[in-house]
Amino acid sequence: MLLYISILGIFLSFVLLYFNARRYSSTIYLAVFCLVLSLYSLNLYIILYSKSEFWISLVFCNITFLSYLIGPMCYFYTRSLLTDHIRLRKTDLWHFLPTFFYLFASIPYIITPFSYKREIARAIISDSGFLGSFHATFLSDLFTNATLYLSRPILAFLYVLGSIGLLVYYNLNKGKGVVLSRRHFIYKWLLFFLGTQLLLVSSHLLVIFNVFQNDMGDLFFTLNLFQIFSFIGLAGLLITPFFFLRILYRLPGFVTGKIQSEFNDIRMNSSEEAKKISLNFEFDYMISIVQKMATCMQEQKPYLKPDFNLAQFSVMLQVPAHHLAYFFREIKKQSFNDYRNECRVHHSKVLILEGKSNNLTLEAIGTLSGFTNRNTFFTAFKKVEGMAPSNWVIQQFPDGTVIPVTFL
Repeated sequence: MLLYISILGIFLSFVLLYFNARRYSSTIYLAVFCLVLSLYSLNLYIILYSKSEFWISLVFCNITFLSYLIGPMCYFYTRSLLTDHIRLRKTDLWHFLPTFFYLFASIPYIITPFSYKREIARAIISDSGFLGSFHATFLSDLFTNATLYLSRPILAFLYVLGSIGLLVYYNLNKGKGVVLSRRHFIYKWLLFFLGTQLLLVSSHLLVIFNVFQNDMGDLFFTLNLFQIFSFIGLAGLLITPFFFLRILYRLPGFVTGKIQSEFNDIRMNSSEEAKKISLNFEFDYMISIVQKMATCMQEQKPYLKPDFNLAQFSVMLQVPAHHLAYFFREIKKQSFNDYRNECRVHHSKVLILEGKSNNLTLEAIGTLSGFTNRNTFFTAFKKVEGMAPSNWVIQQFPDGTVIPVTFL
């Protein structure tokens, strides 16, 4: 069973990378986490249970350094969901030190001839206790083998605790944790993700500790409570994402079918009317974004700044940038640039209807509306109204009635 779960986890990591990494960068951390965890469990299966001389020679001590990435990837993934900080900082490099240090220590063994590795594999197959005495790296001269084997789950355990602490902190400070303040689904997913991982690493840590306490006895080959908990944790981490597909996409598919129709109706109503309607949580989150956008555009008019962009809008609304990007792409079905230009066009229409065109050129009105030049103003105006600004002015009523302006 361990073999199949490991293979499934490797498959999951490639699914995450192939389908989601470009749109939702935080899934890269989840994909790498699933990959290194799966390789670690696959490594255990091959060394302990496969009895294959070739495969043991291929993996033993050659990919062990990757197991030190399990903890950091868990932390980076948790942090990216909570804070919307996807990119690594320079200070994050220290998280990779254990990985690089063990890789450096493993190089002498990695470059040894394959024939020598086959001899080691035969020794492991004939006596599993050989693992407790063999010095694969110079680190075994500095630390006991028990310390080295325990260092991997201990490190992962500490990172899980750190991630849980981060989750608790942002849950208690919802003003800072924008995602958690409106996204219960992410909170519940992180609880499950970190809970199952805590179960896995703590039980695996106890398994390894008991193995060395019994001089590499038969604990790995005998079903026990620690192994059952460890298996449950591993299965929970690598199998359940296939049953909760929304987490693979960072954000769930908020609005579909009937809800999409309701969204189109509600966005035409006032915010007070929208508040009176009973909404499910995810739909409520989308409506809150709509209301924030409308209030910001109407009161602050940030679109009048020529360099106004999605990142600035995200800061003003206190909504993560990837949430806004998802909203425009999947819900509003409109790019941010088109939405911004639509607001500018509406503003230019107000200026024209107020009589500004009597004293200013249409190009100047476009500049006052946030456009950088005549061409972008005329192109955007024609895209919104279906005609050039000059033709639109000619078609207006002689009394100059102002057309109500909406930003949704």
